[in-house]
Amino acid sequence: MLLKNVIEGLNILDIKGNENIDITGIEYDSRNVTEDSLFVCIKGFKSDGHKYIETAMKKGAKAFLVEDDIDVDIDIDGCTFVKVEDTRADMARISDNFYEHPSRKLGVIGVTGTNGKTSITTFLEEILIRANKKLGLIGTIKIFDGDKEIISSRTTPESPDLQHYFDTMLKNGCDHCAMEVSSHSLALNRVLATEFELGIFTNLTPDHLDFHKDMDDYREAKEKLFHMTTKANIINIDDEGGRKIYENIKGLKTPCYTYGVDNKADFMARDIKSDAEGVSYRLVTPTFEEVIFVPVPGMFTVYNTLAVIAACYELGIDKSVYKEGLRLTGGVSGRFETVPNDREMSVIVDYAHTPDALENVLKTGREFVKGRLISVFGCGGDRDSEKRPLMGEIGQKYSDICFITSDNPRTEEPNAIIADILGGVDVDKKNYHVVVDREEAIKEAIEMGEKGDVILIAGKGHEDYQVIGETKHHFDDKEVALRYM
Repeated sequence: MLLKNVIEGLNILDIKGNENIDITGIEYDSRNVTEDSLFVCIKGFKSDGHKYIETAMKKGAKAFLVEDDIDVDIDIDGCTFVKVEDTRADMARISDNFYEHPSRKLGVIGVTGTNGKTSITTFLEEILIRANKKLGLIGTIKIFDGDKEIISSRTTPESPDLQHYFDTMLKNGCDHCAMEVSSHSLALNRVLATEFELGIFTNLTPDHLDFHKDMDDYREAKEKLFHMTTKANIINIDDEGGRKIYENIKGLKTPCYTYGVDNKADFMARDIKSDAEGVSYRLVTPTFEEVIFVPVPGMFTVYNTLAVIAACYELGIDKSVYKEGLRLTGGVSGRFETVPNDREMSVIVDYAHTPDALENVLKTGREFVKGRLISVFGCGGDRDSEKRPLMGEIGQKYSDICFITSDNPRTEEPNAIIADILGGVDVDKKNYHVVVDREEAIKEAIEMGEKGDVILIAGKGHEDYQVIGETKHHFDDKEVALRYM
């Protein structure tokens, strides 16, 4: 595509060079630059892309999107420099241009919120397949482009990668794409220029406050999604953050629908019953009522499936299709996933790594435990430290016995992280153990387990690694649990 078409619509401050050169790709990492590509110079948290202009030039880049004036010492013959105010935001716009606006042709369903995003997109994938639709998927666990699965490196990809995936999905015959939309991606403009058919909000609890300055900033980042939708917005009205977002967006041209249990909503669950086998409830919609069963216990399942049903309702999916799809779901890897054993106790692995998520899964375990509820959890390093004492308080409160251990300590000292967690623990109660080594903590919890107990291993879920220092080591909670059973 000609450069002049790639940069169409930008607020350009200055151009040096020829706009009529052919561009073969867009790159933001100088290591991935190819011949005749456009290199976007982003001022990141750790490095500045402007420092890699010469490297990108040597690898064949012919155009550069910059914020700074160009160093006159650089040999810029044959290259074009386009200066803009914000290269990160404009990278999203040029990526959309380069791939010829793929999200306008693909029904993109964006799901944002602290918890529940992966479950909702996975349920949607299962249901739309039953409805003879082909669905692409972008999320925490994987990306599915309609042909192959790709392991995710982050919840929402950078804008050139995102638009490339949309384009590939279209070429592979996808009708829709269900994607998890992180607050980082909204704040950093990764999804700018993406057109969403539906937007879904799950909930808002303390998380990522190492990145967002406070909860208001966190919520405002999430709210951006609902100004980018064309068909409908779907909001959890029981959540305080959801109610604030609803008040702010209910006057938009895009219709807004609500779901909930405690507050009057367009999609509601009544007569809820939950046990070890799953959850059932009476679904109340604007036009009909129906009994729903899902083989995944817990109130979080009620909320997640209400959001899914509201989306299906808006997409015109027949109720018999989503009712059967939810009844037969295999659940989500690492989300309240049972580890099989023959010791007549329940061992469950879950991704819960926020105070709210940990409380939810522990309350769910409490619903069907016949013996003791034993938990194993920690907190990640180099992340929001304010939630650590809250995790300690919740883990101790809802567990009969809790093991406080390491998660992904990263560059922090594991004992320092655990000390923060212990800030929320009542030391006079003797129902907690500190075991720094995560494998040892899981081992001791399982060896302690007896018939009728529920052992919840929380924090990592689907992840098969542990980051210690700068190194990623193989570590899978399910594998470790099986080893000691």
